[in-house]
Amino acid sequence: MSENVLDILQERGFVEQLTHEAEIRELLEKEKVTFYIGFDATADSLTAGHFLTVMAMMHMQRAGHRPIALLGGGTTMIGDPSGKSDMRSMLTRETIEHNAMRFKEQLSRFIDFDDDKAIIANNADWLLDLNYVEFLREVGVYFSVNKMLTAECYKQRMEKGLTFFEFNYMLMQSYDFWKLNQLYGCQMELGGNDQWSNIIGGVELIRKKEQKPAFGLTFKLLTTSEGIKMGKTMKGAVWLDPEKTSPYEFYQYWRNIEDVKVEECLGLLTFLPMEEVRRLGALEGAQINKAKEVLAYEITKIVHGEEEADKAQKAAKSLFVQGGKSEDIPTTFYTKEELDEGKDLITLLVDTKLAASRSEGRRLIVQGGVMVNDVKVTEFDRVFTTADLDEEGALLIKKGKKGYHQVKAN
Repeated sequence: MSENVLDILQERGFVEQLTHEAEIRELLEKEKVTFYIGFDATADSLTAGHFLTVMAMMHMQRAGHRPIALLGGGTTMIGDPSGKSDMRSMLTRETIEHNAMRFKEQLSRFIDFDDDKAIIANNADWLLDLNYVEFLREVGVYFSVNKMLTAECYKQRMEKGLTFFEFNYMLMQSYDFWKLNQLYGCQMELGGNDQWSNIIGGVELIRKKEQKPAFGLTFKLLTTSEGIKMGKTMKGAVWLDPEKTSPYEFYQYWRNIEDVKVEECLGLLTFLPMEEVRRLGALEGAQINKAKEVLAYEITKIVHGEEEADKAQKAAKSLFVQGGKSEDIPTTFYTKEELDEGKDLITLLVDTKLAASRSEGRRLIVQGGVMVNDVKVTEFDRVFTTADLDEEGALLIKKGKKGYHQVKAN
């Protein structure tokens, strides 16, 4: 191994906190280290928020270390209180198992699981049939309640009321680390900075219970300049599943991020060399848009592949540069008969998901936020038919500055 992966992660902006820096540096320098990151299966797709941790796993694997992707089939039954003001909603075991399988499929696009180069594990295997008294004897004795209550993840829940149900979460996550240490010789846990208290719990459990070295490292969380988690839009999360967030919408999300976040995201979410990251991050004024295009293209290429990234970039340029149409813009098709009869603009906005509801559609139109084929429309009862399609057979509906969708007849 040439360059220490810790230097790579630090230079690119990943590392927020780590438990034993000198020992971690030496370990990553000299050994092939087995580490793990946990993914609670609360949805049927990974999100843009997960993508940062996936990138870190890829850097670690490229440097010769072995990732364990731990699917939270057991912990998802509880729900992590970290960073949450309310208790998570409870999912059924079947839903959690389905979500975990989808995570496994998606992670396999980024991580090489062949020949024991990485491991997929599921904590349902050991948590769901755990004997409670045994668990308390094996794990509970090593945890001080006084110390746990000072953890940030619990402190912010104390005002609303922290349930005993959630109070167990730290012990369960710590038990995961211990179990992976026993099964696979896992020595490090990595995760978002909101996991710091839980990670320390596992590090200390292994050190006290086994008198063996164990380490933790957290990554910075992707946030806007206001401190809000990135990866959210008006429509909800930005998903890695192309069925839930199209490659075009995914590209557009990164193309439209704040100027001040461009360099940070280039460092964290692409494999571009750091000299190039710094060069692009230093661009100013209108030039910063070039950096955003590179960012959007590079991230879309990693997540959806080069072909989809090319299509998304072409569609974006077709709209923003030429003001034209493109077959790669998100499109809704109606039958010719449906369009002959006509569709009112509110229905078009709802069907194309540019508006979440009819009332939101009405408000957008009245406020002057909707254009059809480059003409502002303020009458919410306006009906469009096949006669309104342009020479390319499309209605291009534009919402605000960034929302585009086209309607065609088939």
